[in-house]
Amino acid sequence: MRHTSYTLCFAAVALMASLTASAQTPPQPLKATAAVAAAGTTTSAFDGVVEAVRQTVIAAQVPGAVIQLDVKVGDRVKAGQVLLRIDARAAEQNAAASDAQVQAARSSLDLATKDFERQQRLFQKNYISQAAMERAESAYKSAQAQANALLAQASASRTQSGYHVVRAPFAGVVSEVPVSLGDMAMPGRPLLTLYDPTALRVTAAVPQSVAARMPADPKLRIELPGLPSASAWVVPGNGQLLPTVDAATHTVQLRAELPGGVSTTVAPGMFARLWLPLARSDAPGTAPGALLSVPMEAVVRRAELTGLYVLNPQGKPVLRQVRLGRATDGRVEILSGLMPGEQVVTDPQSAARVR
Repeated sequence: MRHTSYTLCFAAVALMASLTASAQTPPQPLKATAAVAAAGTTTSAFDGVVEAVRQTVIAAQVPGAVIQLDVKVGDRVKAGQVLLRIDARAAEQNAAASDAQVQAARSSLDLATKDFERQQRLFQKNYISQAAMERAESAYKSAQAQANALLAQASASRTQSGYHVVRAPFAGVVSEVPVSLGDMAMPGRPLLTLYDPTALRVTAAVPQSVAARMPADPKLRIELPGLPSASAWVVPGNGQLLPTVDAATHTVQLRAELPGGVSTTVAPGMFARLWLPLARSDAPGTAPGALLSVPMEAVVRRAELTGLYVLNPQGKPVLRQVRLGRATDGRVEILSGLMPGEQVVTDPQSAARVR
C-alpha cells in the first residue's frame, strides 16, 4: 500500500510539472503577410446571354390550315427551302378567276382598239363627226384601263397565292415550331423561329457607373461555362456599348460578337460571362489604379461568408469579410474590406484556434 501511494504521488508531481512547462511555453507566432498594392487595372465579370445576330420569327401572312410541315426543331435549312405549306385552294381559285377576267378584258381591248382604228380612218375622210370620234377614243381608253386594272388584280392574286408556301429567308437552324400539322394559320401568327448559327454574340447588362470606367477600346473576354474547359474561354474583338441607358435598371447593354467557329454547341440562350478590364477606383493610401492582393491560402470560406483573418493592433487575428476579385498566379484581388499594409494571416486554421 505504501509503495502504491508513493507511485501515485510521483505521477501527480510529474503531471503538474508538465502542465507548468506547457503553460510557460510561448505560443507559436502566426504566419502573416501584408496586403500588397500593385498598380494596374481590375477585371470585373458580368453575367450575360448568348444571342443570335440574325434571328427571325416567321409568321403567317394569309389564313388557312397547315397542310404540310417539312421541318422540326433543330433542323438546318438552306435559303429558299420550303418550310411549310398552307391550304391555298381558295387562293388558287381566285387567281384562276382573275386570269379569266384578264383574258376577257384583253378581248374587249382588242375589239375597242380595232373600232378606234376604224373610226380614225372614217374621221380622216370626214364620214363621221368629231363627237363620234371622241366617243370611240373614250371607249378605247376605258377598255385599256380596265384591262390594266384586271391584270394588276391577277398579279396580286398570284402573289397572294404564293404566301401559302413559306420558305426560309436565309440559311439557319430552326429553333422553335409552335404549330402542328392541321393547325389554323392566321395573319401574324408565328409559324416558326429561325436563327443563323454563324453569327452569335453575347449581351450583358452593365451598370452605368461601370460603363463610365470602361476604356475607349475595351478588349473583352468571354467565358462560356457550359462548354468544356478547353472551349470555355474565347477572346473576341472589341465590344459594342449601346448609347442608351435602361430607365428602370440604369444599366447599359454591352455586346461582344463571338468569332466564327468557336463551337458547334453554342446556341442562343446559353449562359455566358463577360470579363471587362476596368480602371479601379483609387483607395486612400494607394496609387491611382492600385489593386490589393493576398495569397490564395489566406482566404476563408464558411458557407456564404468569404473573409480573411486580419491582425488587429494587439496582434490577435480577427475574421473580416471581404469581396474577392480575379485570382491569378496564386494571389487573389481584394476589391473591398481590406486596407493596404494590413497584416493578413496566411494560415487560417491556426488563426481559428487562437482565443
